[in-house]
Formats: sequence, C-alpha cells, structure tokens
Amino acid sequence: MAANNPIGKPFKLRFVRSAQMLLFSNALCDPPLGQATVVPFDHQKINFTVLLESSKSFPEQNWEAVLWHNGHENQEWKELELQETSSRHQPLVIQNDSRPSVYRRWFSINVPKPSRPEPLYFTLKYRLSASDTWKWVNEHSNCNDGVLYFQREAPPQGLVNYLKDYSPDFSVNQVESETPNTQLWSLTSSVKAAQVKASGITDTSLGIPRSFGRWFSLVRIWSPWLGPRHGEDMFSPTEDAVLCSFLRLDGLHLVLLAVSGVEEVLTVFQPDDIGNVIAHSRNDSTEEGQARVLAAVGTTFNTALAAVMYHARKIVQGNDLTSDADREEMQHALKKDVKAEWMENWYDGLTYCTWNGLGQDLNEQKIFDALDVLKDNGIQITNLIIDDNWQSLDNHGQSQFQRGWTDFDANKEGFPSGLKHTAIEIRDQHPNIQHIAVWHALLGYWGGVSPHGNIAKHYKTRKVRKAEGLAGGEMTVVHEDDVPRMYDDFYRYFYKSCFSMNQTVLITTPGSCSTPASTPSRPTPNSSST
Repeated sequence: MAANNPIGKPFKLRFVRSAQMLLFSNALCDPPLGQATVVPFDHQKINFTVLLESSKSFPEQNWEAVLWHNGHENQEWKELELQETSSRHQPLVIQNDSRPSVYRRWFSINVPKPSRPEPLYFTLKYRLSASDTWKWVNEHSNCNDGVLYFQREAPPQGLVNYLKDYSPDFSVNQVESETPNTQLWSLTSSVKAAQVKASGITDTSLGIPRSFGRWFSLVRIWSPWLGPRHGEDMFSPTEDAVLCSFLRLDGLHLVLLAVSGVEEVLTVFQPDDIGNVIAHSRNDSTEEGQARVLAAVGTTFNTALAAVMYHARKIVQGNDLTSDADREEMQHALKKDVKAEWMENWYDGLTYCTWNGLGQDLNEQKIFDALDVLKDNGIQITNLIIDDNWQSLDNHGQSQFQRGWTDFDANKEGFPSGLKHTAIEIRDQHPNIQHIAVWHALLGYWGGVSPHGNIAKHYKTRKVRKAEGLAGGEMTVVHEDDVPRMYDDFYRYFYKSCFSMNQTVLITTPGSCSTPASTPSRPTPNSSST
C-alpha cells in the first residue's frame, strides 16, 4: 500500500491497522470542547463545525464523525451524525511550516436551540468506517465536554437575583453604568478604625453568587504581583482576590471589584468554607473607614468588567475623596492645558517587557539585541518596558530586598551613557516604538532607599520595619514630608534629561506600600504627588 511520510515522500506499508490511523488523528470543534460558550438570545440554532486531521503517513480515508449532546427533552444524551462539508472554517486551523503534513476534512451540522434554556453539554466521536471502533475525543485527548449557556431575553433585575444572602451591613445602591446592557451596583460597609499600630480589620459577606458554572479571579500572588485563578462549582481561590467574575448558567457575567486606596482602606475578596465571597477590609486610619465593592452584570465579560472599572475611576478621582492639596494641584495642571488622554496606541499596542525575556541582569546591549531579534522576525512592537535593574543601587550581588536606590540616573555598569542615550538609540533603530516605559518601585526599590546614596543626602528619610515573610527586616524610605518633592524632582529629571514625557511612562509597583509592617509606616493615598 503506497502512502506518504510526514514530509511527503512516498513509502510502502504492507498492512495498516485502523488503530494506527486513529492514533495519528486529531479532532477540533467550534464551539470548542473543554470550554464554555455563551449563545445570545436571538440565536435560534447553533452551528457545530468539526475538523478532522489525519497524518499523510497513511492513505486518506472517508471518516465518520458524530456529535453527542444532551440538548433534548429531559436532557437525554443522543447522537447526531455530522455531514461532511467543503467549507473551510479557518479559525480552527493554525498553520505551521514545521508541522507534519496532514489531511483535513470538515464536518458540520446545525442544532436547534433547546426549548428549555438549560446548559447543553457535548462531545465528539469519530471512526474510519462502520466496522471500526469509535474514538471518543474526551477519552483520547484528555479534553472535557464543551458546554453552551443560553442567554434569556431579559436579564433578572436587582442584585438579590445574583448574590444570595449578602450581609445587611452592606449599603447597596444601583448606579448608572457607562457600558451598554449592564446593571451596576455600589456596595459600601463600615470598617473598624486602626488602634495604635494595629490596622482595623472587618469581614463582610457578599453571599454566594447564584447559579454560576465557572468562576475567575485576579489574585494577589504577593503584594506587588497579580495572577489568574479559575474553577468550577464553589468559589475557592487560595489567595486574596481583587476582582472576581462568575459565568452564570444563563450566560450572564457577574463581576465583583474590590476598590482600594481610598481613605486608607484596602479591600480584597476571600472565600469561606461554603463558597461565600467575603470582603476582607483593612483600615489604616484611626477613624472608621468604608469598604467599597462594585458589582456589575452584563451579557459579556468585557462590558461587565468595563462597567466596574469606569465607576471605580469615578470613585478614586471623585472630588469628595480628593484632598485639598491634590484638588489644587489638579486645577493648576488644567490651567496649563494638561488633559487626560486615553492613549489607545499604548494599551492596545504590542508591548515587550524586559522582565520575562532578560530578567534582572539587565543592560543596554541586551535590550538592543532583543529588539533586533524581534525586528528580524517581523515582530513590530509599539511599546517597550525597561523593567527592573536599570536603577543605580547599592549592595551589589545581594538579593533585591537588600538593595536600595541611590540615584535618579541609571547604573553606569549597564547603561554607561545613561538612559537618554539608550532611548535615543532605540528610537533611531526602531522607529515603530512609540513609547518607552521605565519601571520603578514606589518606595524607591525593593529594599527602599540606600541610606548612603545621593537620594538619602538630598531628602529626609526614615526607617520602617517590613512585614515578616519574603521581605522582612528594616529598610530606609523617603520620609512622607519629602515624598512629593522627591517625586517631583525625579519626574522632572526624566522629563528634562532622559525622555519626552509624552512618549514615556513610568510604571510603579504600588504593592510595595503594603510592605511596611505597622499601620503608621504604610503610605497614605495622599502622601505623594504621584
């Protein structure tokens, strides 16, 4: 029997078993297996498209494919034979020149929307002929069933339809949303005042989210770092979360956002033993504070997320929460024609950050080389983040938590001609790069400010004790009386000496504000002009 090997050269096989061909076959489906897909209310049918791939090491075969699903009365599982089609549903295929050559056959079928809007689960099986054994995709590729959630014509109104048994300690107000097809609520509750050096801690239950199939949360892996967590059934992240999302069985998305940094209150989400979402709030003020949580429901995750984010921006920038000094500074800036900009080409552009690729052992030449490699491979970035270790630091060779910031300019070993020279060279060789961002920690560096550097000589400093754990011990920081002056000088230095600020962003690590162990040592929201 003649066939082709993976690179297309013919060879002869005396006998080919069906099991061998099945072993080198693959199935892809749209809607995808192993994921949840939301079906809008106005869709009366669901088109399933399946791609079967088989190796050209064997003769091409006439495959059979079947969709197995429970979208019937009483949610009984039945099969539907897929019909082969000549259409080429390209999103199912990722072309790769290094991939062995394969045969591709497409199959399709339309399934009417069930009369009852219950979740529809499905999987696939396929075989070579009627005499062969079926190959179940979920058994051979470790891929779970896919599921469809069907949206209803009118979403339920009122927060009580989305959160079960939330605490009466929350004051709930429905507010106007800036995104379409969303409902938005603002929840506030009191938080105990701090006592001497101990923060005030208050836990308030948001209840259990109703009728959800999957959850996602953005958690604080460590105070400066965020990471994703997700699961099914009970809400159970292992770290404190700042944002949670719940995909409901009716296809709606419930998003919860903990608003922090207002009036010295930090709020995160924690689970309890039965899946309640607990708002855990820490107050560093000696006066009673407020926990703030935003909840939004939308037909898509993006609109629900945008609803809470837009309203959070209003809260943080609201005049009633802004200090007199900050309000005066803002009015002065507006008189100088300073205007807010959305900067779409920044947050929608392709960005390269030196941290993952180059790490902390950073220098100018490594950045140049990395950008050249990207360019040679046709990758056009619009933004560059120069991450950690460009700074001038003390205690060379020690861990980042024992090193302190000494001077505004870059270290001479890695950037001998300064950051201005680095930026000029980058823009000269890579004109596609529109923004260069420079990272710095809010307290100077991971180990604060060096007590022996130029910064400590020019600005008032103080000692603070760090919380026990990864970064325990003492560190020097700029005293809160001098923080505004120091940052004004620092940013002016960048503006005049290094970069044009309309092309440069300075990115901080605000999580370092949580590093000091005692309440009086942690910076307040109004302790810095940054």
